[in-house]
Amino acid sequence: MKSKIIYKIAILVTVLYSCSPRNISTKYYEQNRTTLDSIQQSYTKLFKQKPFIVGFTDKAFENISLEIITDSLTYIYDFKINEKRLSDSLFKYNLNSKAVTELINQMHSIRCTWVNSFDYFVEGEKKSLVFLSIKPVGLSRPFSNKKYYVITYFSQKQYYDKKGRLVNNRKQRQLQKLNGEVFKRINDKVSYTVSSTYR
Repeated sequence: MKSKIIYKIAILVTVLYSCSPRNISTKYYEQNRTTLDSIQQSYTKLFKQKPFIVGFTDKAFENISLEIITDSLTYIYDFKINEKRLSDSLFKYNLNSKAVTELINQMHSIRCTWVNSFDYFVEGEKKSLVFLSIKPVGLSRPFSNKKYYVITYFSQKQYYDKKGRLVNNRKQRQLQKLNGEVFKRINDKVSYTVSSTYR
């Protein structure tokens, strides 16, 4: 009887470990690296042509929020994923309709809820990165109180402490928080956190 209980506890611990944010994060990135990197590269290129933010607003990944950023205003639109008005609006604001639609389809394929370019400062120097927010199925399981896996793509190599946490620079080793979150290393230019908010 005791051996059965110990066996069940061991199975439960194994399942909980495999569902941990760290495990989901590293596995998810490696399994979807080609698509994630492609989303980041496409978005960076398109954003330079015309700043915009795009994301899904529903659990079924059928509704899109599109934010077009101009010098004076930000226009926010809501569309169905295959709605013709989406293409019309992209054309109106001189965005590459085919490329943005392909980006949205890539996001849909891996449950990427949101993508944005984000500015931050280190020692007074302005830097930028690309945020991708993903809602993997694994993070919705029991005992997972946070819901979104956020990946950051930096344009240059970053510094991390011995625990793999993002820090300001090599000497100070002060944690570099983004949107109040501590990020951990995936590689020299990519880090992640698990957050209760997608943006």
